[in-house]
Amino acid sequence: MIPKNKIKLINNLSQKKFRDKTGFFIAEGTKLVLDLAQAFCCSLLVATVDWLNEHPYFKTNEIIEVKAEEFIKISNQKTPQGVLAVFEKPVYNWNTQELRNKLSLVLDDVQDPGNLGTIIRIADWFGIFDIFCSERSADAFNPKTVQASMGSLARVRVHVVNLAEFLQSCPSELSIYGTFMNGENIYSKTLTQQGIIIMGNEGNGISDEIEKLVTERLLIPSYPLGNSTAESLNVSVATALVCAEFRRRI
Repeated sequence: MIPKNKIKLINNLSQKKFRDKTGFFIAEGTKLVLDLAQAFCCSLLVATVDWLNEHPYFKTNEIIEVKAEEFIKISNQKTPQGVLAVFEKPVYNWNTQELRNKLSLVLDDVQDPGNLGTIIRIADWFGIFDIFCSERSADAFNPKTVQASMGSLARVRVHVVNLAEFLQSCPSELSIYGTFMNGENIYSKTLTQQGIIIMGNEGNGISDEIEKLVTERLLIPSYPLGNSTAESLNVSVATALVCAEFRRRI
């Protein structure tokens, strides 16, 4: 049986203020829990007897064994897999000089947790290991973000920074790319394999303050050229297209 204080902890961790206060976040589902356990310290595991029998070597500070019907009461999934873990949030040390000779992503107020989680997964796929988020972006450890990342949080470092100060402190040789409706066609423009790629807010794109710091303006063209099409692309879809084009040039 799950003690009431543990149920309260798990429920509270759906809120950012409690994640920030405690330094914990939650993850649910077998693949997600196993992937994250390779990178983060697991403080608590709540699992059914069947799950624990299938994974007898899982290491954690505390394990609570529950019945399937009891687990359903704490699960946020439509089809619960019988395992939920509480992990310690990571603390990353970094400096802008480390950004030389590689690509990094910057997210300017991307606010949907699902979009952020998908972008983390995209970054993982394309070998981009650092994402710098504005202070008003979605939280990387929101349960919806964690779920959408599909374990990629174990390999991609997400940082929260003051974007203007961060970009101004980057090495001067790094190109700062941004996507705009009046940019240069990404498929014909020369791209580098080191630099910063900025993706903007779902509704407003890149903010005026951050736009001033962009050195290379990119356009993802719609087809057929000149025809009326959708107003814009979903930010995670746009991120995938941009990252794919950069990596295609290697």
